[in-house]
Amino acid sequence: MKNSVVKMVLGLVATGSFAIAFGQEKISQFIPFTQGSGQNSDCLNQFYRDEPPILAKESLKKNSYPLCFNGFNVMYSGVSKTPLWTAEHLSPQRLSQKIKREDSFHEESLISASHRALLSDYRGSGYDRGHMSPNADMPNKESQYDSFSLANMVPQAPKNNQQVWRELEEATRAIVTKQKKDVYVITGPLFSGKKLKTIGRGVIVPTAVYKAIYLPKQGIIGAYYAPNNDSLQVKIVSVCYLEEQLGMNLFPQLTEEQKRNTYKLPLTATQVKANKEIEYSHWDAESQCAENVSKDQISALQQQFQPSGKKVTSGSKGADVQLPQVDEATQNALVKQLVEALLQYLLQILK
Repeated sequence: MKNSVVKMVLGLVATGSFAIAFGQEKISQFIPFTQGSGQNSDCLNQFYRDEPPILAKESLKKNSYPLCFNGFNVMYSGVSKTPLWTAEHLSPQRLSQKIKREDSFHEESLISASHRALLSDYRGSGYDRGHMSPNADMPNKESQYDSFSLANMVPQAPKNNQQVWRELEEATRAIVTKQKKDVYVITGPLFSGKKLKTIGRGVIVPTAVYKAIYLPKQGIIGAYYAPNNDSLQVKIVSVCYLEEQLGMNLFPQLTEEQKRNTYKLPLTATQVKANKEIEYSHWDAESQCAENVSKDQISALQQQFQPSGKKVTSGSKGADVQLPQVDEATQNALVKQLVEALLQYLLQILK
């Protein structure tokens, strides 16, 4: 009885602490934006609520290139000569468009020559030209061609690329096609250690590759993490775990409480069942999530992701970017996620 009373008191204290910790600012992250003015960029539609990942670590910003391609976006690094991340919004309608694969690997002319990866860099290197945003995600010829830009590639170990990574890409698409759900995907390389291998004229070989996914209406979230070798290993981690390793805020529009949630993501397409929801796995209480990002920072980066020929000048106002609307079903889902985050927080306190 005494233990029950103690737990109830702790629960009430935790609830109060949670409410204070969330505060108006955090709760507002769950509330959908109201409609803005002006024209919304097709580029920003690839990001959940139009907000791109943010490079928190200053060293990552050196010689970086925000690139808006057909069907996906890239933050390219002229230091590693690879993407730091790519972003896609996958929907059932998008993936219903089937096109035949046509390989068209090419160097990216939007990047200056000194920062550009070359086809010759990969030749004879022993590494595949590994897509971050995969060709099979692309709905038309234009986006397929863009996906073969070397700005969308990293040097990937053959077994990792052709087996483990292929299966994870297929599993992600299966969530969309079998369960008819929208998925926002952030994919990229991870570089760890003091001595990193390079190929060609300095293209850095990642130590691992990752794919973070978020399903807004269901609150399902998590990430795949695969060492870039032939071990065929892969593990499912929280978004916070990735953010700590990367020095980035992958989903600045989500709260820390959301990003600590981790679901049992499928490892293959056959694990995805049309009528079976993805199960909850665990709450990551250990990892250091990325710090919150100001709206000014987000707005400044948003304006850099514009279609070619429609760049926004530094004198343009953030109001020119239309903020997304969220339907009633998504609003209800966000409230549900808030309640679930509260529950997980309480469970951690009461353990």
